[in-house]
This record gives sequence, C-alpha cells and structure tokens, in this order.
Amino acid sequence: MSHERRHYVRVAFDAPARLAVSGHGTFEVRVLDVSLQGALLELPPDLALPQGTPCALSIPLMTGPEQIAMSGELAHLDGACAGLQGHTIDLDSVTHLRRVIELQLGDPALLERDLQTLVSAHRGRSVPVQPAMGH
Repeated sequence: MSHERRHYVRVAFDAPARLAVSGHGTFEVRVLDVSLQGALLELPPDLALPQGTPCALSIPLMTGPEQIAMSGELAHLDGACAGLQGHTIDLDSVTHLRRVIELQLGDPALLERDLQTLVSAHRGRSVPVQPAMGH
C-alpha cells in the first residue's frame, strides 16, 4: 500500500505475536509496526498465504496479561512480510494500542487525528467492535 493511501500513522513496534489464520492454524509471527488500522508482520519463512486471507492477530503486552487483538485480512505480501488490514478490534485492544502508539509517537495530536479519522470513516454505520478476549 502506498504511503499516500494511508490515513493512519504507523509506529515501529518490534514484538512477538500470534497469527491465527482461517483454515491454516496459528503461527508465531513478529510485529514490525502497528497503526490503528493494521500491522506489518514478519511471517515464518515456510508460511505461504494468499492476499485476502482472513486472520486474527494477538500481540501479548509485556506489562501483564493484556494483549492487543485485531481481526482482519492480509492486504499485501512482500517476501516474508505481510500487511494485516484490521477490520475489527475490541475496546480493550484499542485502549492498549492507543497507549503503545502514544508512547512511540511522543505527539498525542497525531494520534487524536487518527482517532478522528477512524470515527469519521464509520460515522452513520455501526463500528465492528468485539468483546475483549479472555474477559
């Protein structure tokens, strides 16, 4: 995806995560960056998935049992890297993700702009929000 088409700030976030892929199982992946709308992932070398594959990402946080959980689809693939376009995220995960992005950005105004864009994009229709996993 070109940078011109992105509406959300992405921040570097090097962390292990689990990717549950519909019909293929669950895999250990590495998160390279995140935004309110998705993540860039490093996939295992032997994992070949087509663009558009539905999946769910779980990023455990080092601060405790909390995690960021996001469902979506693989929007693009480039070698061992894949871009996850998020479609649904639970409220607890949005809160944790917001904190991660704030810490990385150092500028809350950029994040507020992203949150306004997210709300505006869903104005007039329901925003898909799932209950927090494990609660």
